[in-house]
Amino acid sequence: MTQIDERLRSRYSTLSGQEQRIADFIFTHFDDVIGYNSAELARLSGVSKATVSRLFKRLGYASYRDVREELRTLRQSGMPLAESRDAVQGNTLLARHYKQEMANLAQWINRVDPAQFGAIIDALLRARQVAIIGLRNSYPVALHLRQQLMQVRAQVALLAQPGQTLSEEIADLEPQDVAVVVAFRRRPRVIQPLLAQLQARQIPVVLICEPQANGLFPFATWSLCLPLDSVSAFDSYSAAMSLAGLLSNALLHEMLQQGRQRIHQIADLYTHLDELEQR
Repeated sequence: MTQIDERLRSRYSTLSGQEQRIADFIFTHFDDVIGYNSAELARLSGVSKATVSRLFKRLGYASYRDVREELRTLRQSGMPLAESRDAVQGNTLLARHYKQEMANLAQWINRVDPAQFGAIIDALLRARQVAIIGLRNSYPVALHLRQQLMQVRAQVALLAQPGQTLSEEIADLEPQDVAVVVAFRRRPRVIQPLLAQLQARQIPVVLICEPQANGLFPFATWSLCLPLDSVSAFDSYSAAMSLAGLLSNALLHEMLQQGRQRIHQIADLYTHLDELEQR
């Protein structure tokens, strides 16, 4: 582990959001950083050149040039610059896709606040019912999250049902419930009024969205931000699907006995109804 790596990891929680974007990029492109100048690093991280300069001065470097010199010295000494190399090398579409997906995963995991995450799991555990709402591009993520959570606990609903309005669906929600609102870009206009209504009715809200949706944060009890960055025209939802799995597994660990019992009950029903082929 190099000195710059150690400095970034030890101070990560104190960095601004823009500075964390640089750190996330460096963590996932360590072998390549030595070949970038500060302008290229800024462009690839999606921040300004001034932010790059400010970050490295905070870390104790006079300039980004000193960082490159440190990496160059380590490389010449034979020390590897990263603990493991990317599984896919080169500048092909496949390689760039792989690197971006890994960067997205590293970025959101490094930003998870353990205290907030624990509070979300506790709320999902104690809620009378969990209502999951996801429209347009957010619907597949919401559907997958519901499918996972319902394996662990009862009373998990996906709203709105076909042919119904959201107003009809949320009318029965109460403060002892939890609403999980998956709201990735491009969101229907109804999302902000919906969040405002849930807040006014004191219904706890877990908001799952991209980091740039900061206008929605004040309406949520907790916010989980996931990057959608992609090397192509279409957003990537791999980080969102990963979060759905993490939430479900974390909830299962908190209610292991009840969760396992429910899983066995569902498995028995699969057998009685002969719904799934045997493996």
